[in-house]
Amino acid sequence: MRFGKSCDEVRSQIIQQMKIWEPRDNCQNGGEKCLYKFLSSEGDMVKGTHTTPVKAYVDDLSFKFTSTPSNTCNVEGFSTSQTWYAVLDYGTNYCNLHNLVDGAGLNKGDATFIEETQSKVCTQYESADCEVY
Repeated sequence: MRFGKSCDEVRSQIIQQMKIWEPRDNCQNGGEKCLYKFLSSEGDMVKGTHTTPVKAYVDDLSFKFTSTPSNTCNVEGFSTSQTWYAVLDYGTNYCNLHNLVDGAGLNKGDATFIEETQSKVCTQYESADCEVY
């Protein structure tokens, strides 16, 4: 992902969104915009987890931030289930990352924003429904 903001600002907003969506209360309206947990921010990395509300599967999340000379920020996001057999996940791992960026508003009003992925990299990305997952 590319953002037209500094990495410090992007990092801060992603961490803040994880904290906002930590309580189970956020699960009441359906979807999975809840049960995030911020774990650490060290150097250019932020780590957290997301627990699925129905089956309680835990997914590990990481974001790597790289500043550019023009004070924009490139971010590599990665989400993987701690459950080895969770391969066909309806795009849950993609949605774990996308929902945080969207919830923080980082993809809105930023002409520089670009999100790049594909189903080869992010299983079932093309059929993901991030309002459900």
